[in-house]
Amino acid sequence: MRAIPYIQPDAQGWLAKFHFSIPIKVRYCETDMAGHLNNVSYFIYYEQGRVDYLEQLGLSDVLFNARTVSVTADLECQFLAQVLKKEPLMLYVRVAKLGRSSFDLEYALTESSTGQLKAVGRGAMVYIDKASEKSIPLPDVVREAIAKYEGASLGG
Repeated sequence: MRAIPYIQPDAQGWLAKFHFSIPIKVRYCETDMAGHLNNVSYFIYYEQGRVDYLEQLGLSDVLFNARTVSVTADLECQFLAQVLKKEPLMLYVRVAKLGRSSFDLEYALTESSTGQLKAVGRGAMVYIDKASEKSIPLPDVVREAIAKYEGASLGG
């Protein structure tokens, strides 16, 4: 595997930092003509994992409401091995770092039975006031819930 800066100390040590995962079923419509997972589908999986993670922590209503919203500021994917239709996958999601008004997420997509890393990713979410369209500090309830859930593996 090529060196990816946020995978530390190594792939297995990095994967051990994740506390949240969801199964992913590759659907036919998410593949290309050769039966490979289409590159846009990885980002759809990351979004689903992110939404499920925030719901698990009870933060959806705090981060997405009439006054505020959390927006994706950046998102990347490193494709490591091909994924084929009907291949059973597991998506791991974690908050790796908390900032003043943002948090960084990391994603690991593995083959369910072997644990082989298929793709990894990272991205940043920024907490925004809808009226001013400016970033605002993350509420304490968000910081506390993430810190409690992620424990010692949380940076920032």
